Amino acid sequence: MTTSNPETIAGTESGAADSGGPAPGAVPTGHDVPRSVSVLVFLRDRGIFMLWGLLIVAFTFWCSPYFLTIDNALLIANAGALTALFAAGVGIGIMTGVLDLSLPGTAALSGCVCGWMLTNGYATWLALLAGLGVGLVVGIVNGLITLRGFNPIIVTIGTLSVLTGLAAVVAGGYTFPGLTQLEFMGTHRYLRTESFPGIPAPVFIVAAVFVIGTVFLTRTRDGLRLMAVGANGEAVRRAGIASNRYIVLGFVISGVLASVGGLVNTANVTEANPNASPAIIFTALTAVALAGVSLTGGRGSLPRVLVGALILATISNGLTIRGIQPYWATVLTGVLLLTSLLVERLLQTSVENKLMSVNLSVHEKKV
Repeated sequence: MTTSNPETIAGTESGAADSGGPAPGAVPTGHDVPRSVSVLVFLRDRGIFMLWGLLIVAFTFWCSPYFLTIDNALLIANAGALTALFAAGVGIGIMTGVLDLSLPGTAALSGCVCGWMLTNGYATWLALLAGLGVGLVVGIVNGLITLRGFNPIIVTIGTLSVLTGLAAVVAGGYTFPGLTQLEFMGTHRYLRTESFPGIPAPVFIVAAVFVIGTVFLTRTRDGLRLMAVGANGEAVRRAGIASNRYIVLGFVISGVLASVGGLVNTANVTEANPNASPAIIFTALTAVALAGVSLTGGRGSLPRVLVGALILATISNGLTIRGIQPYWATVLTGVLLLTSLLVERLLQTSVENKLMSVNLSVHEKKV
């Protein structure tokens, strides 16, 4: 059996396109694919943007005149920032083919390490660097243990317990209050004027993370290989690429983003808390599922993950304006998670079935 290099395949397809038509025996593309497939793919990849637009229109009328204002838009952006950071970590992990459930523990330990150093007089930049270092170390440990053949979900559940305990040890069972040194990345607002309330600092952090992450995943060799490992690690190994390296890299990116989320949360509340909230991972998973990230790995988009986080923040904000109890937002979040999984499964199955039927019909015509 021979294997094909992805670059060779790409070159072959490009050559076929340049020659003015498909190569003999090639899988049908372009005009051979029915419009229904294109519609299904569009809904799968762009449906989340349409959903967010519909929610904004609905809440604009339902929560008038308080919803569609600049102040409220900034509140939604700030509320969705923390979810977006953790969702980015979960999403990149899933795209690599692993699910890191230790993110809440990583965030708690990062915040406590940073809080301990600030409380003991260390420089702010050094404390932040130490907090990020926690995520780096946790990611490497998770990755190396997983490479020994252990299930990544079980591994990260174990490290979640360890990290939560270590955070409590660092904090001595208490919290680190009064961390005003981190105001510049938490409660501070930039670009404030007399007529404009200013943009919250976390919004800038999220923008930087998602721009860098999107460029990395779509425009760099390592990013493309990271996605390829999530899609089919065995094929990547047969192509001569060290897939284990990218599995560890996925854990590292996930861990560092969890640390960023923990530090931003610490900055927002000016307090480092050793308690790891399981709601973080649940909300992040919901945003990732809404974004249509394939839970089997290899397919996903960070911009859609960001919109998924903003959808959750929009729903929570709209219900709050209407005076509806917060637990209904939790119920609706769970419903959205289950619905998104079902819709993703139905759309993917429909696309595969239609492409298969087109392929069969083309071969029948040739016979």
